[in-house]
Amino acid sequence: MDQKQNIEQFKGQPRLPKFAIPKRYDLHLKLDLSACTFSGLVHINLSIVETTKFIVLNACELVVHEVFFTTSLNHLSHTCLRFTPCDVVLNGNDEILMLGFEQFSGALNEQLKGLYKCTYADKGVRKNMAVTQFEALQARLCFPCWDEPALKATFKITLDLPSELIALSNMPINDEKINGNVKTVYFEESPKMSTYLVAIAVGLFDHIEETTADGIKVGVYCPVGKSDEGKFALEVAVKSLDIFTRYFSMPYPLPKLDMVAVPEFFGGGMENYGLIVYRENEILYTDSHSTAARKQRLTIVVAHEVAHLWFGNLVTMEWWTHLWLNEGFATWISYMATDIMFPEWKIWTQFLQEINGGLRLSWKLAIHAAMEIQHGHEVDEAFDAIGYKKGSAVIRMLQEYIGDEIFQKSLSFYIRRYAWSNARTEDLWSVLSEVTGIQVNSMMDSWTKQKGYPVISVKSKDHILEFEQSQFLLSGFHGDGQWIVPITLCFGSYDRIKSFLLESKSENLDASELFPTSDEQNEDEYGEASWIKVNIGQSGFYRVKYGDELHARLRKAIEKGFLSVTDKYGILDDRYALCVACEQSLSSLLLLMDVYRKESDYIILSKLIDVCYNVLEVLRDAIPELTNALKEIFINILLCSANHLTGLMRGEVLMALAAFDHAKTHEQAMHRFQSFLDDRSTELLSVGIFSNIYNTKRAAYIAVMRNANTSRDGFESLLKVYREADAVQEKEHVLRTMASTPSPDILVEVLKFFISKEVRDQDIVYGLPGISLEGHEIAWRWMKENWNFIVNKYNGGLLTHFIRDIISPT
Repeated sequence: MDQKQNIEQFKGQPRLPKFAIPKRYDLHLKLDLSACTFSGLVHINLSIVETTKFIVLNACELVVHEVFFTTSLNHLSHTCLRFTPCDVVLNGNDEILMLGFEQFSGALNEQLKGLYKCTYADKGVRKNMAVTQFEALQARLCFPCWDEPALKATFKITLDLPSELIALSNMPINDEKINGNVKTVYFEESPKMSTYLVAIAVGLFDHIEETTADGIKVGVYCPVGKSDEGKFALEVAVKSLDIFTRYFSMPYPLPKLDMVAVPEFFGGGMENYGLIVYRENEILYTDSHSTAARKQRLTIVVAHEVAHLWFGNLVTMEWWTHLWLNEGFATWISYMATDIMFPEWKIWTQFLQEINGGLRLSWKLAIHAAMEIQHGHEVDEAFDAIGYKKGSAVIRMLQEYIGDEIFQKSLSFYIRRYAWSNARTEDLWSVLSEVTGIQVNSMMDSWTKQKGYPVISVKSKDHILEFEQSQFLLSGFHGDGQWIVPITLCFGSYDRIKSFLLESKSENLDASELFPTSDEQNEDEYGEASWIKVNIGQSGFYRVKYGDELHARLRKAIEKGFLSVTDKYGILDDRYALCVACEQSLSSLLLLMDVYRKESDYIILSKLIDVCYNVLEVLRDAIPELTNALKEIFINILLCSANHLTGLMRGEVLMALAAFDHAKTHEQAMHRFQSFLDDRSTELLSVGIFSNIYNTKRAAYIAVMRNANTSRDGFESLLKVYREADAVQEKEHVLRTMASTPSPDILVEVLKFFISKEVRDQDIVYGLPGISLEGHEIAWRWMKENWNFIVNKYNGGLLTHFIRDIISPT
């Protein structure tokens, strides 16, 4: 068999052969930001662990100029032999380079992956900067490497760049040398890490810094002139480092942690070791332009990325099939850290939205079905489909079942055991089983290795509760799945609690001793309100379907104020999902929604508004003549809350009222918006009915666009607000509201604007979800007409967002 035939055996393989294991990369990149190109040399120290005449590694969209490798005959005498390969094969389809290499070059792409170009304004002049995004399989776009998470190595990075710019990487700068207009920056060698965590950022930045009690330098790099907007993120990062150091019983191992805000970035943030990269909107905060919701979002995002420094970077998944665990864990623990930093936010109630996201998406796919990936865009699709949302919910359920103290002890033991190495999902379950004595493996396999989740049907008969589980599907059919389900329930009071594992399809529970006795019963306190709530605190990842009598008693309990916020949320969320699956009637859902009309809690009202939007979307397609009547019902429910709300929730309710065409809201909004156009410093969008929350600007913008079919001037004025806005937060607010118009012609103009050069590609994810109910069909038709252009412009994950939000804008 000749050499070409031998090389063929490596093509089409999902993973690299294990002939050689990288130990150290010495990477030198030369950046030309004017030409948007780069060139480089990389020396890789390898261990050859099997006899082979081939070396196979990853490379993509690189031009390889020279290839050789050396082998030391005597490491003491440093005698080396240099070999030039007889054949070099760079296979673009499989993204692999076969044999050795040294010099290479490539282009700074505009697809927000690998080593890419983004632009910023410096005193009105557009300039280029270079940033990396290597997760999942994109380090190979920057330099030839063994681009798999389990193949960890150390990295010593050197950069050549224009002397006036700042260079950042994973490690601190060791030395700098300037030669004319070129600066060479030498970074310290990193500890062992995966290729997807290597990071570089080159541009102009302002910088603020703090040093933690442990001596870690924490810095935030912001656009020039906006360092003040990075102060809150810096505060959160410093606190998060302290929290996770104590939680994992292991200090952060690097000497510094930098966070950099870049103008173009696909995700919210990326947890590169020592250099976390964020989209500007996710890390910059100012009281004058940022909402209370944005402040909370920023805290969660920063805590999420910092958590990855332990769970993900220090201990890394063995392969991408385990990525859901990394993301799910970081999401769960970011809420824990946020709750410690800001207990007044009661952020765990908002974690219900994460659980709900997992419930809404995971009925379609198994955790691992979407994760058998070979190319980066498939990772984005897997995230959208299921990933971290179900993962975070399942982890929270497990934590509640095991208990906080033992769960923390188990995680700390897991981090120490696998530090600087790699682990699989099963390794975490094994550690948990070892520490707790509970068979976590079998329990968690039922949740992570099959589609969806269960619906638990519960009925009561003579103090006997009948439980039955089946796989929940929005189609209304029940699947064949079976889970080991931690069931919790309470009886008329949170002092009467019962828990057990439902391991079979059905089980009866004799709850006689938990029901109130005749001596205890009082018609006002119990009677019809003698209720049973299953899944206390919504800690379990399942739906609950109550019999009619049990559900009626729960409605009464909500009216009387007996239930917690999380349980009221869960009852509404479950009933809505069951209604969508045609297992409950719309009338029963509307009857339940009516008892929430006096609610003032953020998470419940947010869920109530979501249900209103979604019901209207379904009914508009199915029974369009009922749309206006339903809007009136929902307006009446929300108006009961609007008059006494303050803070975070007021803007959300006003946006809903504007979207549902409430006349008084429109009238005041249009008046105040005109005053805002006349004087941008006016307080008319922050007082009165639009009281003191910046989010209410979006309510005014929605009202403007809802009236755009009769007054085009409002649309033109809102465009002007966008074009004149300096703050990225203000541009985001405008984008989120522009597509709310009912006018077909103006909606098409808005969609054209979204894909124009005036809107950064990454920012289209803000605009598309705001498409009005009336615009759904128009947007779908427009997308089909412009399909070729959209595919070429928004490939990968952005295309996934585009399709999803056009199909289901709410």
